[in-house]
Amino acid sequence: MNEVVAIPQKQKTNIKNENSIKWVAVLEISCVLLIVIFLFLPIFWIAITAFKPESEVYTASIFFQATLDNFRTVFGSAFNLGKYYTNSLIVVAVTLLITIPVSVLASYGLSRFHIPGKQLFMFAILATQFIPLIVNVIPFFTMFRDWGLLDTTLALIIVNLGHTIPYAIWLTKGFIDRIPIDMEEAAKIDGANRFQVLWHILLPLARPGIITATVFCFVITWNEFMFSLVITQQDAVTLPIALSFFVGEEGVLWNQMAAAGIIFVLPTVIFMLLVRKQFILGMTSGGVK
Repeated sequence: MNEVVAIPQKQKTNIKNENSIKWVAVLEISCVLLIVIFLFLPIFWIAITAFKPESEVYTASIFFQATLDNFRTVFGSAFNLGKYYTNSLIVVAVTLLITIPVSVLASYGLSRFHIPGKQLFMFAILATQFIPLIVNVIPFFTMFRDWGLLDTTLALIIVNLGHTIPYAIWLTKGFIDRIPIDMEEAAKIDGANRFQVLWHILLPLARPGIITATVFCFVITWNEFMFSLVITQQDAVTLPIALSFFVGEEGVLWNQMAAAGIIFVLPTVIFMLLVRKQFILGMTSGGVK
């Protein structure tokens, strides 16, 4: 006779738990895949459209003979995208070169020194982030018109500095506050002056926070549209405004716009790849936690 082997109740429970864990894992992976597809499908479609010939733009085909004509067109005399690309790079580079040193020094002062009205000052810095950009457009436009700075990269740099410096100060101060002051005092006992303490002690320890602030300020400045639309006309037009040039009487030039879009996001992707480790570290600690 065949003997029936009885499975202990505890073993049955463990089997059920293992099966439940497997189903939960499958569900989690499925959800992640759906989110990834949802997020990256438009990017993928823009990327392939940028290389499609004119006859394939309105088709759903992903297999076609790729061409670089769209990129040649956007950089040609018809659109002159290279000029707008240069304007954007100049505005971003100068804005970051001023924002990061100023914000780090200001954050250090606010973190380490007793300043009368510090809390009120910090609240004022934070309050600037709640003001809609559209509210400031007309005052800035009037001011730059009176100064003769309309349609200049200098005007865009000034506008962006007014937004990025307060943001970077608030962000980096949180990281500097987490650095023990005992380390600075020990360095001073060893004979280091304040500049040496700042350069050799504070900056290396606050690097994740500084890079995080740099990334956010880069994205804010690179994508800025509102002030560029109002302040610039021809000479200082930046890349976000130039993307609107691909809409004409014949409709949207999807292949050229896709090529320009790929060119537009390329610096952000490269920049994020270069600083991704420090950026992730900064996002999980300090002022963003």
